[in-house]
Amino acid sequence: MSALLSPTLFGLALAAGVSLFAPSEARADFRVCNGTQNLVGVGIGYRAQEGWISEGWWQVPASSCATLIEGELESRYYYLYAEDSARGGRWTGEVSMCVAENEFKITGVGDCFARGYQKMGFKEYDTGRQGSWMVQLSDTPGAQEGQN
Repeated sequence: MSALLSPTLFGLALAAGVSLFAPSEARADFRVCNGTQNLVGVGIGYRAQEGWISEGWWQVPASSCATLIEGELESRYYYLYAEDSARGGRWTGEVSMCVAENEFKITGVGDCFARGYQKMGFKEYDTGRQGSWMVQLSDTPGAQEGQN
C-alpha cells in the first residue's frame, strides 16, 4: 500500500479544510527543567476538587525537563519543592505541604507528621491562569524562574 495520497484524496482533504502538513499542536503542561549538573527530585502541590494535593517524586536528570502535569492547567497557583540528590540542595518556599520518602500523592496539607509524612516548604507559582507553565531550576540561589 502506498503511503502517498492519491490526487483525489489530497483534493478532498484540502476542500475539507484539513491541513496535511501542519505542525503538531503545542501542548499545555506544567514542566520543570533542571539546569543543574545533578539529578533533582521534584514534588508539586495544587488545589483540586478533593482538596489540596501534593505529589512526587519526579526524578529530573541534569540538563533535562519533566512534565509534572499534562494538559491544560486548571489552577492559577501551583507549588513546587525540589531536592538535589547529590549535593542535598533544596528549592523551597513558604507554603507547607506533605511529602513522603517514596513516590506519593497526598490529599490534604494538615497533620503531615501524624499521618506519617514529612512537612516541607513549597514555593508558590502564580501562573495567572496560563494554560502552561515552566519552572527552570538552577544552581544559583534565587534563580528559579517560572514562565509560560
